[in-house]
Amino acid sequence: MEATLAKPQPEGRTPTAKNRRIRRIAVLGSGIMGSRIAAHFANIGVDVLLLDIVPNTLTPAEEAKGLTLDKPAVRNRIVNDAFQNLLKASPAALYSPKFAQRITLGNFDDNLPEIGKYDWIMEVVVERLDIKKSLYERVEQYRKPGTLITSNTSGIPMHLLTEGRSEDFRRHFCGTHFFNPPRYLRLLEIIPGPETDPAIIDFLMKYGDLYLGKTTVLCKDTPAFIANRLGIYAMIQTIRVAEEMGLTVEEVDKLTGPVVGRPKSGTFRLSDVVGLDTTANVANNLLTVLTNDESKDTFQLPPVMQKLMENKWLGDKTGQGFYKKIKDEKGQSVILALDPKTFEYKPSQKVKFATLEGTKSIDNLKKRFSVLLAGQDKAGEFYRKTFADQFRYASLRIPEIADELYRIDAAITAGFGWQLGLFETWDAIGIRKGIDLIESQGAKPAQWVYDLLDAGFESFYKVEGGVRKYYDIPTKSYKAIPGTEQFILLESLSNNVVWKNAGSVIYDLGDGILNLEFRSKMNTMGAEVIEGIHKAISLAEKDFRGLVIGNDSSEAYSAGANLATLFMFAIEQEFDEINLMIAQFQQTMMRARYSSIPVVGAPHSLALGGGCELNLHVDRVVAHSELYMGLVEVGVGLIPAGGGTKEMAARASDLYQTGDPELNILQSMFMNIATAKVSTSAQEAREMNYLLPSAQIVLNRSRLIAEAKQVAIELAENGYTQPKPRKDIKVQGKTGIALFKAGITAMRMGRFISDHDQKIAEKLAYVICGGDLSSPQNVSEQYLIDLEREAFLSLTGEKKTLERIQGLLNGGKPPRN
Repeated sequence: MEATLAKPQPEGRTPTAKNRRIRRIAVLGSGIMGSRIAAHFANIGVDVLLLDIVPNTLTPAEEAKGLTLDKPAVRNRIVNDAFQNLLKASPAALYSPKFAQRITLGNFDDNLPEIGKYDWIMEVVVERLDIKKSLYERVEQYRKPGTLITSNTSGIPMHLLTEGRSEDFRRHFCGTHFFNPPRYLRLLEIIPGPETDPAIIDFLMKYGDLYLGKTTVLCKDTPAFIANRLGIYAMIQTIRVAEEMGLTVEEVDKLTGPVVGRPKSGTFRLSDVVGLDTTANVANNLLTVLTNDESKDTFQLPPVMQKLMENKWLGDKTGQGFYKKIKDEKGQSVILALDPKTFEYKPSQKVKFATLEGTKSIDNLKKRFSVLLAGQDKAGEFYRKTFADQFRYASLRIPEIADELYRIDAAITAGFGWQLGLFETWDAIGIRKGIDLIESQGAKPAQWVYDLLDAGFESFYKVEGGVRKYYDIPTKSYKAIPGTEQFILLESLSNNVVWKNAGSVIYDLGDGILNLEFRSKMNTMGAEVIEGIHKAISLAEKDFRGLVIGNDSSEAYSAGANLATLFMFAIEQEFDEINLMIAQFQQTMMRARYSSIPVVGAPHSLALGGGCELNLHVDRVVAHSELYMGLVEVGVGLIPAGGGTKEMAARASDLYQTGDPELNILQSMFMNIATAKVSTSAQEAREMNYLLPSAQIVLNRSRLIAEAKQVAIELAENGYTQPKPRKDIKVQGKTGIALFKAGITAMRMGRFISDHDQKIAEKLAYVICGGDLSSPQNVSEQYLIDLEREAFLSLTGEKKTLERIQGLLNGGKPPRN
């Protein structure tokens, strides 16, 4: 994948907005942010020069080796160490380890002149104005006129950073504020300086969206910009309320996690991950520089945070903060939680509130808020206090930090991983109820909110003609959210529903293309979803020209087959029913493969088991870059039987022409299934052969369905021809089975696997090798599918398999590598 917006400009010509191209970027500063930003550019195919300072002292290890300060290994020690930490980062910063070769390392003293060859120079050094300005002085000696120069500052004003710099430097300079970790958090704040060329801003807004996969938000040059201003306020205000109410650390994290559509880290765990000092530094800076903020005193650190700072208990970086991990007497890891009253640690406790219990059956996040805010226990009181103040504060920040309310929501959701922004949440309960909530706490929102109601409007957002619009305060009217015209948001297509049942919905995307959306829990594939797949294909074959299978879920594309029905039949030993159920599932996958219209899969996040198998069978895949895909059935004592094992045998057969020994290729396929390995990115899914080379990888999740629709159109317009079932799959027969059995037996003898694991692996080997054939030969898809079903059926009668399935149904997690 190459990041490009236009054809390369002739050498020596100053780039313009129309011909600017990013082939190489120089990242100045190799700390956690700098190295991870470098990794993300390497992910998209850009060559990166990563530089840092030269050490002025030797380490004891360097002295012991007799090294001196002028040795390259010493001069590059800081950047080399940062690079090694990058390679070991968890979660991984790179889509694939091989992308590390796109990053060149160096230091400011020896390699800074090389930046003249680069298209973008990004500064990511420590948040000190004097250090940044000193570096810019040196950069200007080597920077080619017209080259982009940006800073990843999280709050230093742009005009201060460019003082003393040339006109060309100032025109091509702005803030590009990534959020950590840059690969996973979608926000990129773009902050113009007073003299930034508007064409530069237009370019970066587009580049961040298309090539970096970011939600690019244009910010005003105000303290902490948008996301940190709101996010840090919400965090500190939440901690203050928790102290006042006497809530425990665990209780607050439970209340501020997934139940309200936010990451499971909640509030206190998030502080530990980010680093309490980082939060404190932003808060202290805001306390100092804010002048027109009526709530600036909220940024004063609560007593518990002040005490932790004094103790230097800063979170993960110091080994303890609001939480602490220790080993017990058995050597097992135990999580301890801080008691804010005694400042002692105690074993983390499970949390239960009646209000939370009342929302367990409410899957729709927007519908959940009314119940949460009406709670009559401490949880309800906590929600009323926190949400009322956060709604109020957000309304009062317009127009100070943003002129449009959608920018505030976009920044907070993309920067902190919230599913809904503050105005979206307010909409969920109703604007009038939100005002009543704020007033019940003795406060008032901004006047423009009252004006909105007085003008006869009832929401901050609305959908018209499939277009999502926001309330524009100056004109008192609704306007389309800029930049989203090319997105397809299924929630905006309620008027385009063609058919639906309890587990799936079919939409008309226009241009002759349908979309099938799963709506079951974790989008698992039960009877309703299977019916939806058949119905969508039938409708598309009759009256349309293509089908996309995709959804907007924040949890999963599909976590696989719904095992509840299988478990019920297995317990009752209804093996004929199981056989019929698996046969129907196989037929569904094969219908996706052999329909008369193109079927395009649009997987993202989790695509496990059946969710993976579906995308093994569609005509083309358009995948989000963050794709965790795998055939994980072995984890519950089964093998893939929705065509998954068959398909990997077929893909191995197709690869036999590459020159690699056939059994080596097949062994790679076998091991991925046998270990229930899940890809950590779409790129890795491609390397594991779950995605074919023809698959398209999209970085911006918001563009996924629109891109998939376009591929379906192209397939249809290029004369799509219904494929024929295959009869040319080369399998290895007894030769392959013998090889795999030898390895499996060795694993069992070494006690690395159990007897049950051995049985599963041998069944898998039997199927993927094509059964008990005397020599390698070609077989049909149907032959392999029948083997799959037979092996699957035999394993459902195993006691250990039933125990694993029951464990998963009782709250266990899908197996992950």
